[in-house]
Amino acid sequence: MIYFNIDQWQAWAPGIQSHDDWARWSAAPWLPPLSAAQPDVAFLPSLQRRRLSRLARMAFAVAWPLAETHSALPLVFVSRHGDTQRTFALLDDLAQQEPLSPTQFSLSVHNASIGLWSILRGDTSEMTALAAEGDGLEHGLLEAALLLEAGAPEVLLVIAEDSPPDAYAPWIRDVPFPYALGLRLTPGRDWQLSLSPCAADPSQHAAWPHALNLLRTLSRQQVHCQQQWKSRLWTWQCQR
Repeated sequence: MIYFNIDQWQAWAPGIQSHDDWARWSAAPWLPPLSAAQPDVAFLPSLQRRRLSRLARMAFAVAWPLAETHSALPLVFVSRHGDTQRTFALLDDLAQQEPLSPTQFSLSVHNASIGLWSILRGDTSEMTALAAEGDGLEHGLLEAALLLEAGAPEVLLVIAEDSPPDAYAPWIRDVPFPYALGLRLTPGRDWQLSLSPCAADPSQHAAWPHALNLLRTLSRQQVHCQQQWKSRLWTWQCQR
């Protein structure tokens, strides 16, 4: 059992950006139309914006408002699949026997986004990038809780997934649309997260990714949600 407070949250998806937008989506979830839309990251210098993929832009868009009044803030970044658009482009270059761009390669690694975040904000706080399974949200929360337990007054938790290239469709089926969620966590006992074993049952997997299910819980001001992944049952409970 771990305890924490969710001090503030931000989320982004194509056409779903404000808290009111997410409240409407949470009441009756829908699939946004396929879109190349990207979040507004005008707070960054134009030269730096051009370096960011959509995945990185989504992560920055939800994290920046939560951190803009803080000079230093530990960060946990979670993405199951990472920057598949960029890595697929590199693989395509290899297949065509084209030379790889060192810049594109350096930006394709899983911790590239938090590296750029650290550089652009001048923040040398502890930062971690995780690649987990369908319950990456909960594993990221555990990592953030350990940082709080170690004395961090606040921790940013960011979960982001981009739509994969069409070639990956047979294997990546858990990204219904591009989305990112940022949580600013503080010590406290408003929320608790517990883990219980359960029988592995694929039919019990949530209809939406765990981060989107948590968004529905927060937007609808609910106090409880359960999420199963394989034989792991995670229970979120608000004590307020």
